[in-house]
Amino acid sequence: MTGQHDAATESHRPFAEPACLDLADPDTLRQLWDLQRASYAVEAQLIGFDGIPPLHESLEQLRACDECFIGVRDESKLVGAVGWTRLPNGALDICRLVVHPIAHRRGVATTLLDALDSIEPAELAIVSTGTANLPAVALYRRRGFVPVCERQIAPGVMVTELQRQNTSATQPIHNS
Repeated sequence: MTGQHDAATESHRPFAEPACLDLADPDTLRQLWDLQRASYAVEAQLIGFDGIPPLHESLEQLRACDECFIGVRDESKLVGAVGWTRLPNGALDICRLVVHPIAHRRGVATTLLDALDSIEPAELAIVSTGTANLPAVALYRRRGFVPVCERQIAPGVMVTELQRQNTSATQPIHNS
């Protein structure tokens, strides 16, 4: 069997429902770290910049981050994850969304974002991605995110910040 055939077979495995990730578990931490390195290596190629901070994050830095995570596994490993925080104003800040290259175009990112919307409804959600990362920009736009600004992070490298207003996540107002 060739390595190419093995990769093709692996890419068609079904994946499990999203679940919370416990970064205190060394195996989960290592799988998330490996996953984000593989995912951000693809983005680095797309945007022509390998200075993406999570690409160079240590295991200790990842474990110490203040994000919550949910992930998706196939039969053998973590193939996608999303990390987020809540800002003081209540906005949901999607800090990272990573999908292993073997799981691209299988709905992993959509599944993760659907799960995040379900467990963390927010009136305002924000995210940023490399402007040249057209698949990520398209994914967020399909989900109702609109670009609000671009900023240069290195010579010739732009990041697009996007946000989504969700009026259905508004808490009811109670009159006193």
